[in-house]
Amino acid sequence: MAHDLFSSLDSFTTSYADTSALLVRDAAGSYRPAGEYEILKAAQCLLASRVRGTDTLSSPQMVKDFLQLRLAGLEHEVFAVLHLDTQHRVVEYVEMFQGTVSQTSVYPREVVKDAMKLNSSAVIFVHNHPSGSAEPSRADEMLTQTLKTALSLVDVRVIGKRTAKSS
Repeated sequence: MAHDLFSSLDSFTTSYADTSALLVRDAAGSYRPAGEYEILKAAQCLLASRVRGTDTLSSPQMVKDFLQLRLAGLEHEVFAVLHLDTQHRVVEYVEMFQGTVSQTSVYPREVVKDAMKLNSSAVIFVHNHPSGSAEPSRADEMLTQTLKTALSLVDVRVIGKRTAKSS
């Protein structure tokens, strides 16, 4: 079913918590209140369009907002890579590996293959901690070092990493 986002004029006077102000149109052309999933999906698309192909990643807040929205509420760990070109413009955001509530397996060979396939000049690693701890574990730090070493062999720089809460 195709959906178009439509914001009624009432949205300017109602509270942001009132989802009835945001409407979606179904394939038959009827409007109905947007569901939470549809609102989040629309926000993800908007942030993705602002992040992808931007001049440079000169706004860490924009990237942070995009990543938090993508990872918020997940009950399992996800390891993702933000692929960048030589000017640090976003080429692609790829959720490469999914795990359990407390861990995920990451394979450096697959990260390198993906970076080569997308012709990345640099990458940013991202993964969430559903437990709510924003501090990287010792295993996270060791994995990052392994990935940096592997990617340096093919001239792909690691710009940074971001550990986000899922709660």
